[in-house]
Amino acid sequence: MEQQSDGRHDFDFFYGRWHIRNRRLVKRLQGSTEWQEFDAAGECRPILSGIGNIDSFDAIFPDGKPITGMSLRIFDPQTKNWSIYWADNRVCALLPPVVGRFADGRGTFHGDDELDGRPIRVVFYWYDITPTSATWEQAFSPDDGATWETNWQMFMTRLVG
Repeated sequence: MEQQSDGRHDFDFFYGRWHIRNRRLVKRLQGSTEWQEFDAAGECRPILSGIGNIDSFDAIFPDGKPITGMSLRIFDPQTKNWSIYWADNRVCALLPPVVGRFADGRGTFHGDDELDGRPIRVVFYWYDITPTSATWEQAFSPDDGATWETNWQMFMTRLVG
């Protein structure tokens, strides 16, 4: 069977179990420079015959409360874009997607959302991808992309066994 090279396999690197070191800005779009760091566990698996995937995220936030989350990623063969949705036990809703693709080993995914009742732009980046590690980063823009504030980074290390 011939493997498709249109982008549908771009997240295959993420299948499996991961240790995730998180670095998260305490307050978003408020000029904060205080970061929190904490560990998480994640696992990703394919769904829908490989046209999508789902992952889990389990951690204890620095406030002592657990967070359980998941990403749902679906590939559109027509546009060659991925749509990435997030949900967790704190928000209790499927958030609006970010949409994009990989180019030159870097994934870039944009979307619209809200923060404290005001509209924002969101971007996810995937980069530094190797067989045993990957980095994910999130940034928000309050001014339709004129400026961006990075507010979350995940440094992932593959777990073996």
